[in-house]
Amino acid sequence: MRIAVGLGRQRGEKELEASGVNRRDFMKFCTAVAVTMGFGPAFATDVAAALTGKRPSVVYLHEAECTGCSEALLRTVNPFIGPLILDTISLDYHETIMAAAGEAAEAALEQAVANPDGFVCVVEGAIPTADNGKFGYIAGHTMLETVRRIVPKAKLTVCMGTCSAYGGVQAAKPNPTQAKGVNEVCADLGVKAVCIPGCPPNPLNLVGTLVAYLTGKPIDLDEYNRPTMFYGKTIHEQCERKKHFDAGEFAPSFNSEEARNGWCLYDLGCKGPSTYNNCPKALFNQTNWPVGAGHPCIGCSEPGFWDELSPFYQN
Repeated sequence: MRIAVGLGRQRGEKELEASGVNRRDFMKFCTAVAVTMGFGPAFATDVAAALTGKRPSVVYLHEAECTGCSEALLRTVNPFIGPLILDTISLDYHETIMAAAGEAAEAALEQAVANPDGFVCVVEGAIPTADNGKFGYIAGHTMLETVRRIVPKAKLTVCMGTCSAYGGVQAAKPNPTQAKGVNEVCADLGVKAVCIPGCPPNPLNLVGTLVAYLTGKPIDLDEYNRPTMFYGKTIHEQCERKKHFDAGEFAPSFNSEEARNGWCLYDLGCKGPSTYNNCPKALFNQTNWPVGAGHPCIGCSEPGFWDELSPFYQN
């Protein structure tokens, strides 16, 4: 029975071509990752080499979450993330998409964790800690127990989404399960996970983080453990509507002519001035982002945004 995806196979572009991903689309994706990382289009060849060379095993843990971060990742196009994962990225444990179940799934996890070449751990979802973690179980083990057992063994741990980074909506008041982020739960174990917050985050930020790790690029972090190459500027600084903010032109309502003409959404609750993320530059599927679609930023990449930045439609 095949229960793991690859444990670091090295097959690269031939596998992508066999899956229907041509080199042109793949290089467009690599260029988008390179630009998102702040290294410019010339770094695309390094991104391609990192994504098609021998990869470490990736263990993707799900905790208390809605699976929205995985959904965003799986809906990436140019290339579709499916072929990229299955044929070049050695994703050896992911409860949402793996074919194995039950004991076979748990065997895949243990096999990946025991890989002599090591593994990268990606965590999605907050960790319930109340009553010794009894509010969240997977395979008979609490989420708290699993995270504290697996994460310290990883060469690199990445928190995918605000929930695993800081607790997210699960940690919103009154937080009956005492949900927390990975770094808080594993602080006494010497863990310092890289946080890719967002609800959901842009998949390019996750891929860019992994590429930086694989190519030996330094990953500079801010005070909330976010890579500054993605979270170094506020939404407001990068927003295409900023010129209207500077001119004092604010949309009075969502259905107004001013809103349709791109006026600033600050008076409708936009949290862009206090939110650090690269949404205006790293578009979802290289197509659009919330403010571009006419919805104010809700600050979802900030710790405690659900409580501290609400109500979302007021400032």
